[in-house]
Amino acid sequence: MSAGRAVLVTGASRGIGRATALAFAGAGDRVAIHHRDSAPLAGRLLEVLPGSGHVVVAGDLGDPEVAERVVTEAADGLGGLDVLVNNAGVSLPHDILEMDFDSWRAAFQRTLEVNLFGPAYLIYFAVRHMLGRGGVVVNVSSRGAFRGEPGQPGYGASKAGLNALGQSLAVALAPRGISVATVAPGWVATDMSQEELKRPRGQEILKQSPFGRIATPEEVAAAILFLASPEARFSSGAILDVNGASYLRT
Repeated sequence: MSAGRAVLVTGASRGIGRATALAFAGAGDRVAIHHRDSAPLAGRLLEVLPGSGHVVVAGDLGDPEVAERVVTEAADGLGGLDVLVNNAGVSLPHDILEMDFDSWRAAFQRTLEVNLFGPAYLIYFAVRHMLGRGGVVVNVSSRGAFRGEPGQPGYGASKAGLNALGQSLAVALAPRGISVATVAPGWVATDMSQEELKRPRGQEILKQSPFGRIATPEEVAAAILFLASPEARFSSGAILDVNGASYLRT
């Protein structure tokens, strides 16, 4: 087995997750690339990851049985589990004034299943592999947890819940040598955001940050890599904003 830590990155086939997988692999770690239904993208990422010992795992993390299987397959394939990065998520529009109740409820429920319950399930199962050896959990939240998401309230609610979950578990797991921290990005240059930037409100989005741009996936990945480092162990419970000063909270 190659050296380095064993790292599971969810939603790793594109965007922030892909950049994060590359960052950990570049640091000498073994990475489990998780995807839900993007096998070709995950396969291409596997081919270019530096180092060796990497694996691909798949499944819908809103299902607790699938979440358990994903963690087990990652730990088996990597020879253990040292770091869990909860990056997978969905963003489903569900304006409360524009949808019938059944459709609104379905979108709200699905958002919480993937964005909040999924990470909770994964942490539960991942911790079982970290007991006795220590470990790190890094959750990917959002600026929307603080400023609100009027067109998709389930997204804002799920990310606010993820923040609280991370802080609660930071206290619960510290005595077992497991740290839990969170990054909260704003707009990030992914496939989805690039399409949004082409719309009429694109310039308004860019101007939200005084830098006049949005974050790159690599900038978010760098924050995740830091929070997962031994030097950041005492930052457990922290929520690190990566939004280019587009939203400042006190």
